[in-house]
Amino acid sequence: MQIQKKMARRDRLIKEYRHDAYQEWGKWPEPTVCTKCEAFFMNGRWNWGEAPENANKTICPACKRIKDKYHAGEIILQGDFLKKHYDEILNLIKNQEKAEKAEHPMERIMSIDESEKEIVVKTTGVHLAKRIGSAIAKAYKGDLDIQYGDGEKTIRIVWTR
Repeated sequence: MQIQKKMARRDRLIKEYRHDAYQEWGKWPEPTVCTKCEAFFMNGRWNWGEAPENANKTICPACKRIKDKYHAGEIILQGDFLKKHYDEILNLIKNQEKAEKAEHPMERIMSIDESEKEIVVKTTGVHLAKRIGSAIAKAYKGDLDIQYGDGEKTIRIVWTR
């Protein structure tokens, strides 16, 4: 009786391990409060409100992203239509952030960079970026291009009209 050895298949791709410094790998001890924005972690999620006095202290993932200037979402708005409706579009962006941030403290706008040709909005999370892009496309039509990167951990949205 002859025993056959199994050979390792060489045609399979090895999934590369990528370290994400902003990925939460475990639960924060409850309660935990952010020393920068005062959001607190309780019942398995980050919230706004009054944190208990005995809360652990840390810097939340959104504040870390803002400090490091490492965005998860990027929205690029372009076109002649943008110049004519600049204030309306900027108000829409800020209103979308306000609504999202009220329920999800980790979803925030990091920066809004403006030039004559475009507006670039950077966010701490992909959900806020997608919400802003979808709201602009729904309100003003135009072309919306959504590209996910790094296994849907980052998003780049380009809107043109």
